[in-house]
Amino acid sequence: MGRAFEYRKAAKMKRWDKMSRIFPKLGKAITVAAKEGGPDPETNAKLRTAILNAKAQNMPKDNIENAIKRAAGKDAANYIEMNIEGKGPHGVLVFVECMTDNTTRTTANVKSYFNKAGGSQSPNGSLEFMFNRKAVIEFEKPTGLDIEELELELIDAGLEEVDENEGTVYIYGDYTKFGALTHAFEQKGIAVKATLQRIPTLPVEYTEEQLEEIEKMLDRLDEDDDVQAVYTNIA
Repeated sequence: MGRAFEYRKAAKMKRWDKMSRIFPKLGKAITVAAKEGGPDPETNAKLRTAILNAKAQNMPKDNIENAIKRAAGKDAANYIEMNIEGKGPHGVLVFVECMTDNTTRTTANVKSYFNKAGGSQSPNGSLEFMFNRKAVIEFEKPTGLDIEELELELIDAGLEEVDENEGTVYIYGDYTKFGALTHAFEQKGIAVKATLQRIPTLPVEYTEEQLEEIEKMLDRLDEDDDVQAVYTNIA
């Protein structure tokens, strides 16, 4: 996929490797899911997915259980899910998903990241059409797995596209098929990272120098405790 892909992958892994920031965000997602739909992952699909993602990032079992318990506590924060859109260096489009107990603080912080990078915040909804919401399943390819056979098996579950890079397999489907796809992998006993992502409809190629500037802004966003996910139109 080229040097640009490798650069982005390395930068992304560098950000994911900061467990001190990742675990609290994963815990927040678990707590919110448990508060909304109950503490039983068998009957709460959103919670089951949040736990699945936490396990994929090697989050300890005790952390997961404590996050679920916090949802029932009297002092549990009332988190709100919100999106913020904008443009960064070199006109890159950025869609930010947040989970916060203070929308004023979160909006001000994210806006400052855009401004400091020479970009600007956009009106809500203005970039929505520039991204397709997809269910994305990611896993390390087990020895002996036939990808073509797996593809045929998962078509009925909503699979649209399969991609493989350096031993990692990526499954894409419409976001409405998220539950069916994750259930199919649970039945197969394959450990996966399952997320709802926003895929750019018109991806843009950037030079490595441009990507370095863009990554600086993305790092600032990722470091914010209220930011859960960041999507761009990088090809």
